[in-house]
Amino acid sequence: MQAVVDKVKGTVVGALKGTGEVVNAVTETAAGSVVTILKSTGSVGKALTEAVADVASGVIQGTSQVGGDLGQAAKGGVIGVLRGTKEVGGEALDAVGSTVQNLVKSTADVGGDVGAAARQAMEGTIEGASSVGAKGVDAVASAASGAIQGVGGIGKAATATTAEVTRGLIQGAASVGGDLGAVGKGTLAGVLRGAKDLSGQTTDAVAATAGGIVTATQSVGGDIGAAAKGAVEGAIQGAKEIGVDAAEAASAAATGALKAAGDIGTAAVEQVQRATTGVISGVKVVAKAPFTA
Repeated sequence: MQAVVDKVKGTVVGALKGTGEVVNAVTETAAGSVVTILKSTGSVGKALTEAVADVASGVIQGTSQVGGDLGQAAKGGVIGVLRGTKEVGGEALDAVGSTVQNLVKSTADVGGDVGAAARQAMEGTIEGASSVGAKGVDAVASAASGAIQGVGGIGKAATATTAEVTRGLIQGAASVGGDLGAVGKGTLAGVLRGAKDLSGQTTDAVAATAGGIVTATQSVGGDIGAAAKGAVEGAIQGAKEIGVDAAEAASAAATGALKAAGDIGTAAVEQVQRATTGVISGVKVVAKAPFTA
Protein backbone atom coordinates (compact mmCIF):
# COMPACT_ATOMS: atom_id res chain seq x y z
CA MET A 1 0.00 0.00 0.00
CA GLN A 2 1.16 3.53 -0.73
CA ALA A 3 0.61 4.46 2.91
CA VAL A 4 3.19 1.87 3.97
CA VAL A 5 5.66 3.01 1.32
CA ASP A 6 5.29 6.63 2.43
CA LYS A 7 5.67 5.77 6.12
CA VAL A 8 8.84 3.76 5.55
CA LYS A 9 10.17 6.46 3.24
CA GLY A 10 9.61 9.12 5.92
CA THR A 11 11.23 6.99 8.61
CA VAL A 12 14.29 6.39 6.44
CA VAL A 13 14.59 10.10 5.61
CA GLY A 14 14.46 10.98 9.30
CA ALA A 15 16.97 8.29 10.26
CA LEU A 16 19.47 9.22 7.57
CA LYS A 17 19.26 12.94 8.34
CA GLY A 18 20.03 12.05 11.91
CA THR A 19 22.95 9.65 11.38
CA GLY A 20 23.94 9.49 7.72
CA GLU A 21 24.89 5.82 8.26
CA VAL A 22 22.82 3.98 5.70
CA VAL A 23 23.12 0.21 6.30
CA ASN A 24 22.32 0.18 10.02
CA ALA A 25 19.61 2.84 9.77
CA VAL A 26 17.86 1.04 6.94
CA THR A 27 18.25 -2.36 8.62
CA GLU A 28 16.51 -1.15 11.76
CA THR A 29 13.77 0.62 9.81
CA ALA A 30 13.06 -2.36 7.56
CA ALA A 31 13.02 -4.88 10.41
CA GLY A 32 10.72 -2.76 12.55
CA SER A 33 8.40 -1.98 9.66
CA VAL A 34 7.95 -5.63 8.67
CA VAL A 35 7.17 -6.64 12.24
CA THR A 36 4.71 -3.78 12.75
CA ILE A 37 2.85 -4.43 9.50
CA LEU A 38 2.51 -8.16 9.96
CA LYS A 39 1.52 -7.98 13.62
CA SER A 40 -1.19 -5.47 12.71
CA THR A 41 -2.61 -7.70 9.95
CA GLY A 42 -2.40 -10.87 12.03
CA SER A 43 -1.26 -12.91 9.02
CA VAL A 44 1.98 -13.77 7.28
CA GLY A 45 1.49 -15.65 3.93
CA LYS A 46 0.58 -13.27 1.10
CA ALA A 47 0.74 -10.35 3.51
CA LEU A 48 4.46 -10.98 3.92
CA THR A 49 5.35 -10.59 0.24
CA GLU A 50 3.18 -7.48 -0.02
CA ALA A 51 4.68 -5.99 3.14
CA VAL A 52 8.30 -6.54 2.16
CA ALA A 53 7.64 -5.15 -1.32
CA ASP A 54 6.28 -1.94 0.18
CA VAL A 55 9.12 -1.73 2.70
CA ALA A 56 11.72 -2.19 -0.05
CA SER A 57 10.16 0.57 -2.16
CA GLY A 58 10.04 2.95 0.80
CA VAL A 59 13.64 2.23 1.72
CA ILE A 60 14.95 3.12 -1.74
CA GLN A 61 12.72 6.17 -2.16
CA GLY A 62 13.70 7.56 1.24
CA THR A 63 17.42 6.96 0.70
CA SER A 64 17.23 8.54 -2.75
CA GLN A 65 15.46 11.61 -1.36
CA VAL A 66 18.38 12.43 0.95
CA GLY A 67 21.06 11.46 -1.57
CA GLY A 68 22.15 8.35 0.32
CA ASP A 69 23.95 5.33 -1.08
CA LEU A 70 21.28 3.15 -2.72
CA GLY A 71 23.51 0.07 -2.75
CA GLN A 72 23.96 0.29 1.00
CA ALA A 73 20.21 0.83 1.35
CA ALA A 74 19.59 -2.36 -0.62
CA LYS A 75 21.95 -4.28 1.66
CA GLY A 76 20.33 -2.93 4.82
CA GLY A 77 16.88 -3.51 3.37
CA VAL A 78 17.45 -7.24 2.85
CA ILE A 79 19.08 -7.78 6.24
CA GLY A 80 16.29 -5.88 7.97
CA VAL A 81 13.52 -7.73 6.18
CA LEU A 82 15.07 -11.08 7.05
CA ARG A 83 15.29 -10.10 10.71
CA GLY A 84 11.71 -8.89 10.77
CA THR A 85 10.49 -11.97 8.92
CA LYS A 86 12.16 -14.27 11.43
CA GLU A 87 10.56 -12.40 14.33
CA VAL A 88 7.05 -12.95 12.98
CA GLY A 89 7.66 -16.51 11.81
CA GLY A 90 7.55 -15.83 8.07
CA GLU A 91 9.19 -17.76 5.25
CA ALA A 92 12.63 -16.26 4.64
CA LEU A 93 12.95 -17.34 1.01
CA ASP A 94 9.66 -15.73 0.02
CA ALA A 95 10.77 -12.56 1.76
CA VAL A 96 14.17 -12.49 0.05
CA GLY A 97 12.85 -12.85 -3.49
CA SER A 98 10.17 -10.19 -3.15
CA THR A 99 12.47 -7.81 -1.27
CA VAL A 100 15.33 -7.94 -3.76
CA GLN A 101 12.93 -7.70 -6.69
CA ASN A 102 11.48 -4.47 -5.35
CA LEU A 103 14.81 -3.05 -4.20
CA VAL A 104 16.20 -3.42 -7.73
CA LYS A 105 13.00 -2.21 -9.40
CA SER A 106 12.79 0.85 -7.13
CA THR A 107 16.47 1.62 -7.72
CA ALA A 108 15.83 1.59 -11.46
CA ASP A 109 12.75 3.78 -10.99
CA VAL A 110 14.77 6.52 -9.25
CA GLY A 111 17.61 6.31 -11.77
CA GLY A 112 20.05 4.54 -9.47
CA ASP A 113 22.79 2.01 -10.24
CA VAL A 114 20.97 -1.32 -10.48
CA GLY A 115 24.23 -3.27 -10.65
CA ALA A 116 25.39 -1.80 -7.34
CA ALA A 117 21.98 -2.43 -5.80
CA ALA A 118 22.06 -6.06 -6.93
CA ARG A 119 25.61 -6.52 -5.64
CA GLN A 120 24.92 -5.19 -2.18
CA ALA A 121 21.49 -6.82 -1.98
CA MET A 122 23.24 -10.15 -2.59
CA GLU A 123 25.77 -9.38 0.14
CA GLY A 124 22.90 -8.53 2.47
CA THR A 125 21.08 -11.72 1.52
CA ILE A 126 24.03 -13.92 2.40
CA GLU A 127 24.81 -12.08 5.63
CA GLY A 128 21.15 -11.89 6.61
CA ALA A 129 20.42 -15.54 5.83
CA SER A 130 23.33 -16.58 7.98
CA SER A 131 22.10 -14.50 10.91
CA VAL A 132 18.56 -15.93 10.82
CA GLY A 133 19.51 -19.52 10.08
CA ALA A 134 18.16 -19.68 6.53
CA LYS A 135 19.81 -22.01 4.01
CA GLY A 136 22.31 -19.82 2.21
CA VAL A 137 22.28 -21.52 -1.19
CA ASP A 138 18.49 -21.25 -1.45
CA ALA A 139 18.51 -17.62 -0.30
CA VAL A 140 21.14 -16.78 -2.92
CA ALA A 141 19.06 -18.35 -5.70
CA SER A 142 15.92 -16.59 -4.50
CA ALA A 143 17.68 -13.21 -4.37
CA ALA A 144 19.15 -13.65 -7.85
CA SER A 145 15.79 -14.58 -9.31
CA GLY A 146 14.14 -11.61 -7.62
CA ALA A 147 16.77 -9.19 -8.89
CA ILE A 148 16.32 -10.29 -12.49
CA GLN A 149 12.54 -10.09 -12.22
CA GLY A 150 12.96 -6.57 -10.86
CA VAL A 151 14.41 -5.35 -14.16
CA GLY A 152 12.46 -7.48 -16.61
CA GLY A 153 14.94 -9.46 -18.66
CA ILE A 154 13.44 -9.73 -22.13
CA GLY A 155 14.06 -7.26 -24.94
CA LYS A 156 17.27 -5.52 -25.99
CA ALA A 157 17.23 -2.76 -23.38
CA ALA A 158 16.21 -5.12 -20.61
CA THR A 159 18.89 -7.63 -21.62
CA ALA A 160 21.57 -4.97 -21.23
CA THR A 161 20.25 -4.10 -17.78
CA THR A 162 20.01 -7.79 -16.89
CA ALA A 163 23.69 -8.16 -17.77
CA GLU A 164 24.53 -5.31 -15.42
CA VAL A 165 22.49 -6.85 -12.61
CA THR A 166 24.00 -10.30 -13.27
CA ARG A 167 27.51 -8.92 -12.84
CA GLY A 168 26.44 -7.27 -9.61
CA LEU A 169 24.95 -10.51 -8.28
CA ILE A 170 28.10 -12.50 -9.05
CA GLN A 171 30.35 -9.82 -7.55
CA GLY A 172 28.23 -9.59 -4.41
CA ALA A 173 28.15 -13.33 -3.86
CA ALA A 174 31.88 -13.70 -4.52
CA SER A 175 32.77 -10.91 -2.08
CA VAL A 176 31.20 -12.76 0.86
CA GLY A 177 31.85 -16.35 -0.18
CA GLY A 178 28.43 -17.10 -1.68
CA ASP A 179 27.61 -20.02 -3.96
CA LEU A 180 28.04 -18.83 -7.56
CA GLY A 181 26.22 -21.88 -8.91
CA ALA A 182 23.18 -20.78 -6.92
CA VAL A 183 23.49 -17.29 -8.40
CA GLY A 184 23.49 -18.79 -11.89
CA LYS A 185 20.48 -20.95 -11.10
CA GLY A 186 18.41 -18.13 -9.62
CA THR A 187 19.36 -15.69 -12.35
CA LEU A 188 18.21 -17.91 -15.21
CA ALA A 189 15.09 -18.97 -13.35
CA GLY A 190 14.29 -15.27 -13.01
CA VAL A 191 14.72 -14.64 -16.73
CA LEU A 192 12.29 -17.44 -17.59
CA ARG A 193 9.80 -16.42 -14.90
CA GLY A 194 9.59 -13.04 -16.57
CA ALA A 195 8.77 -14.59 -19.95
CA LYS A 196 5.38 -15.65 -21.27
CA ASP A 197 6.72 -18.08 -23.85
CA LEU A 198 9.94 -19.38 -25.36
CA SER A 199 10.17 -16.98 -28.29
CA GLY A 200 13.40 -16.23 -30.12
CA GLN A 201 13.75 -13.12 -27.99
CA THR A 202 13.46 -15.18 -24.82
CA THR A 203 16.02 -17.77 -25.92
CA ASP A 204 18.38 -14.94 -26.89
CA ALA A 205 17.97 -13.46 -23.41
CA VAL A 206 18.62 -16.86 -21.81
CA ALA A 207 21.78 -17.37 -23.86
CA ALA A 208 23.05 -13.84 -23.23
CA THR A 209 22.43 -14.10 -19.50
CA ALA A 210 24.15 -17.48 -19.22
CA GLY A 211 27.11 -16.05 -21.10
CA GLY A 212 27.17 -13.07 -18.77
CA ILE A 213 27.27 -15.38 -15.77
CA VAL A 214 30.32 -17.19 -17.15
CA THR A 215 32.12 -13.94 -17.97
CA ALA A 216 31.36 -12.38 -14.59
CA THR A 217 32.36 -15.54 -12.73
CA GLN A 218 35.66 -15.64 -14.59
CA SER A 219 36.31 -12.01 -13.63
CA VAL A 220 36.04 -12.78 -9.91
CA GLY A 221 38.10 -15.98 -10.12
CA GLY A 222 35.12 -18.25 -9.52
CA ASP A 223 34.31 -21.75 -10.79
CA ILE A 224 32.86 -21.11 -14.24
CA GLY A 225 31.78 -24.72 -14.63
CA ALA A 226 29.66 -24.60 -11.48
CA ALA A 227 28.19 -21.23 -12.44
CA ALA A 228 27.37 -22.44 -15.97
CA LYS A 229 25.75 -25.63 -14.67
CA GLY A 230 23.71 -23.54 -12.24
CA ALA A 231 22.56 -21.41 -15.16
CA VAL A 232 21.36 -24.47 -17.06
CA GLU A 233 19.59 -25.79 -13.96
CA GLY A 234 17.87 -22.42 -13.55
CA ALA A 235 16.79 -22.38 -17.18
CA ILE A 236 15.24 -25.82 -16.74
CA GLN A 237 13.50 -24.84 -13.52
CA GLY A 238 12.15 -21.59 -14.95
CA ALA A 239 10.98 -23.28 -18.16
CA LYS A 240 9.07 -25.91 -16.22
CA GLU A 241 7.44 -23.24 -14.07
CA ILE A 242 6.04 -21.36 -17.07
CA GLY A 243 5.22 -24.51 -19.04
CA VAL A 244 7.65 -24.27 -21.96
CA ASP A 245 10.20 -26.68 -23.44
CA ALA A 246 12.84 -27.20 -20.74
CA ALA A 247 15.27 -28.87 -23.15
CA GLU A 248 15.18 -25.88 -25.49
CA ALA A 249 15.70 -23.42 -22.63
CA ALA A 250 18.56 -25.53 -21.28
CA SER A 251 20.14 -25.69 -24.72
CA ALA A 252 20.00 -21.90 -25.02
CA ALA A 253 21.68 -21.50 -21.63
CA ALA A 254 24.39 -24.05 -22.42
CA THR A 255 25.03 -22.47 -25.82
CA GLY A 256 25.38 -19.00 -24.31
CA ALA A 257 27.69 -20.28 -21.59
CA LEU A 258 29.90 -22.06 -24.11
CA LYS A 259 30.06 -19.02 -26.37
CA ALA A 260 31.29 -16.90 -23.46
CA ALA A 261 33.77 -19.62 -22.49
CA GLY A 262 35.10 -19.54 -26.05
CA ASP A 263 36.03 -15.90 -25.53
CA ILE A 264 38.06 -16.91 -22.46
CA GLY A 265 40.06 -19.85 -23.78
CA THR A 266 40.20 -23.55 -24.65
CA ALA A 267 40.39 -24.70 -21.04
CA ALA A 268 37.30 -22.66 -20.21
CA VAL A 269 35.38 -24.22 -23.10
CA GLU A 270 36.29 -27.70 -21.91
CA GLN A 271 35.32 -26.86 -18.33
CA VAL A 272 31.94 -25.42 -19.29
CA GLN A 273 31.24 -28.18 -21.82
CA ARG A 274 31.77 -30.86 -19.16
CA ALA A 275 29.48 -29.00 -16.77
CA THR A 276 26.62 -28.17 -19.12
CA THR A 277 26.15 -31.19 -21.39
CA GLY A 278 24.52 -34.52 -20.69
CA VAL A 279 21.52 -35.03 -18.43
CA ILE A 280 20.92 -32.19 -15.97
CA SER A 281 17.89 -32.07 -13.67
CA GLY A 282 16.36 -34.91 -15.71
CA VAL A 283 16.73 -33.06 -19.03
CA LYS A 284 19.15 -34.00 -21.83
CA VAL A 285 21.09 -30.83 -22.60
CA VAL A 286 22.66 -30.28 -26.03
CA ALA A 287 24.37 -27.04 -27.01
CA LYS A 288 23.39 -25.87 -30.49
CA ALA A 289 26.93 -25.44 -31.78
CA PRO A 290 30.48 -26.21 -30.66
CA PHE A 291 32.58 -23.29 -29.47
CA THR A 292 36.34 -23.20 -29.44
CA ALA A 293 38.79 -20.59 -28.32
